[in-house]
Amino acid sequence: MNISYSWLKEYINFDLNPDQLAARLTQLGLEVGSVEEVETVKGGLKGLVIGEVKTCVPHPNSDHLSKTTVDIGTGDLLPIVCGAPNVAAGQKVVVATVGTVLYDGDQEFTIKRSKIRGEESLGMLCAEDEIGLGTNHQGIMVLPGEAKTGTPASEYFNVKSDYLIEVDLTPNRIDAGSHIGVARDLAVELSLEKPTHYKMPSVEAFKINNTKRTIPVEIENQKACQRYTALTISGITIKESPEWLQNRLRTIGLKPINNVVDVTNFILAETGQPLHSFDADEITGDKVIVKTLPQGTKFTTLDGVERELDQNDLMICNTREPMCMAGVFGGTKSGIKDSTTNVFLESAWFNPVSIRKTSRRHGLHTDAAFHFERGVDPNNLIYSLKRAALLIQETAGGEISSEIIDICTNPKLTEYFPVSVSYAHTDKLIGKAIPHDLIKGILNSLEIRIIRETSEGLDLEVPPYRVDVTREADIIEDILRVYGYNRIIPDMKVNSTIQYSAHPDKRKLQNLISERLTGLGFNEIMNNSLTKLAYYEPLESYKAEHCIKIMNPLSSDLNVMRQSLLFGGLETIERNSKFKNSDLKLYEFGKVYYYKGLQNLTNHSDNYYEETHLSVLITGNKEVTNWTTKGQVTSFFDLKSTVNNILNLIGIKEAQLKSTSVESDLFSDGLLYSTKNGKSIAEIGIVSNAILKGFDISSPVYYANLQWDNILNESKKNTVLYKELPKYPEVRRDLALLLDQSISFDQVKDVAVKAEHKFLRDVDLFDVYEGEKLPKGKKSYAISFTLRDDERTLDERQIEKIMQRLIQSYERELSAQIR
Repeated sequence: MNISYSWLKEYINFDLNPDQLAARLTQLGLEVGSVEEVETVKGGLKGLVIGEVKTCVPHPNSDHLSKTTVDIGTGDLLPIVCGAPNVAAGQKVVVATVGTVLYDGDQEFTIKRSKIRGEESLGMLCAEDEIGLGTNHQGIMVLPGEAKTGTPASEYFNVKSDYLIEVDLTPNRIDAGSHIGVARDLAVELSLEKPTHYKMPSVEAFKINNTKRTIPVEIENQKACQRYTALTISGITIKESPEWLQNRLRTIGLKPINNVVDVTNFILAETGQPLHSFDADEITGDKVIVKTLPQGTKFTTLDGVERELDQNDLMICNTREPMCMAGVFGGTKSGIKDSTTNVFLESAWFNPVSIRKTSRRHGLHTDAAFHFERGVDPNNLIYSLKRAALLIQETAGGEISSEIIDICTNPKLTEYFPVSVSYAHTDKLIGKAIPHDLIKGILNSLEIRIIRETSEGLDLEVPPYRVDVTREADIIEDILRVYGYNRIIPDMKVNSTIQYSAHPDKRKLQNLISERLTGLGFNEIMNNSLTKLAYYEPLESYKAEHCIKIMNPLSSDLNVMRQSLLFGGLETIERNSKFKNSDLKLYEFGKVYYYKGLQNLTNHSDNYYEETHLSVLITGNKEVTNWTTKGQVTSFFDLKSTVNNILNLIGIKEAQLKSTSVESDLFSDGLLYSTKNGKSIAEIGIVSNAILKGFDISSPVYYANLQWDNILNESKKNTVLYKELPKYPEVRRDLALLLDQSISFDQVKDVAVKAEHKFLRDVDLFDVYEGEKLPKGKKSYAISFTLRDDERTLDERQIEKIMQRLIQSYERELSAQIR
């Protein structure tokens, strides 16, 4: 955002130089990116002088050039070759002498001594667009006869010097998105030294001349347009703006167009309120309707581009057709033309979300949209409208020919909203006790009303233009930025509001797991906590209504907080697959967020909670295929082994957990680990094809979701013990069991553990067979059992006795047959 140093002084009296002003604004939170000395015309018209054409004859070697001699007041006549069709002897013109630098946008070029078609030329006769004084390029600029030869062009055109201050405005501080907004903030800071007030230009001279041209307004979409004000000005004359207005706009980088359009641009820079002017005679049916139109409706914008409207685009329409994309961009038919004599002037409050979506949808990033999508002051509409009407009358004539139309569909829009602040919290967050009278003085300067004061704190009402101040912490932040961060001297003692439990060390444990996974060939990923609602709309396990929605989303792809880490991981896999990197092992620690949707809660925050999860994803081959290694596709068991590895490292054994089939539409098949009391620890499964199809992923993806907070709680109950390696050997025995297809390996394992808990060290599944040679509804499991006695070597008699006990247990509890 560009601010003019001299323009700012019209609203507040200060004696700071530009650099000092920049430092004060930065301290206030309005960070200044640069301070640059500028002229109202780029380059300051340096090297340009007023000259008189003494002679003008056709160029001997060209049928479209002229050979002239020009007097610039030095006593010598300059030979200049000119291609303008309107050049003639006796004219007063603007001459660019040799060495003069001219500008064309960001490009610059220097006038040099040259020969054109064999004739010497020592300068250039300039058109108005070539020196930044207009847009006309039909011929050279011809001045009145009284213009004095030899006068510097900067003096003749009254070029002013100023300082352009570039403020890097953050999205939450749109209240300072104008000259008056900056003046208002600066006055608060200066008031700490001496009473300082900003002033707004008076609109007391505003009066309604008649009501001959009243154009009624109807708002159909009352959610997207919550306040609309307008009036009509009749009998105006479209022409160039006066010099002062053009200079103001040029200083901040805007090109003057005509008096009416220039006034609306001036008001936006002055007050922060976007306005739109319509040719009143082009409003068919003499009625304005604010509404949306059917999907695909054609609309041609001011840039001449025909666009297809979305059904959610808010439009300003007449009784027959759309005239303007509300708050974004005007249309070709209703804009201000040289022939316009009657103007319908609009000042409105449009829903920021609606404006942002329309702006992004059509790629129209205008100054008006920039302000509307961040939230304009709903109480500033009438003032801005009156101020603009007076300036239009001043620069274009005419009379106010209607009452002010003011339709507000949301009465609460203009109301101040309540916030309470505690003195104790203020001192605690700032780190210093600020005198209560000073706090109240700062709040009053910020136009925040003090409704009630107690010994504990203040009850306040915040003006609606402060869209960034909605909580106690925001009030305290405002107090601190005005008081000055530099005034807070850190104490040697470090205080913290965060308490850590001695066990477990969450960060250390997370780093331990990260190191283990990285050592296993995994890559850590970090995805945005914001994601798209569309991922959750078809799901039952993570319902869309439990998503926490963003009030002002940047786009439809970032409109909710994530409930699961899966979709971010799948986006990563999709992106890598497109770059032919399809063999992936990934993990991510991250927060997930959930909205409960409960009613009648005393504390609104109780409706929300967040958890830390760990996601692990595997897809593609285990290793890169080369001449020494054949490609081996990853499987569910690779992922299960990785999850067990993680849990074992923390001290949670698989035997401590209950495993059941996972019930989730995220998986086509999977396993759920939970504690004995039913607390979920991990979900492991194969991501369903329906979800993979949405990401254009063709290879199977194996995904584990570990609930890190629950794992940490379980880890408190486990102490990882280290002991010597066993002195006595292990023995392995295998069994082939014929079982019903409904029986899982976990059931087989549970039976074994119950039957032999003393010497059984491990149970593993190394083969599964289902085929024609087996009875219908049956499958064959090949199971290995690892046995060991830590006191002595097991003999064959003991081993045989253990195996018989296992066989009997399987026959009795699972109706198994030994193959």
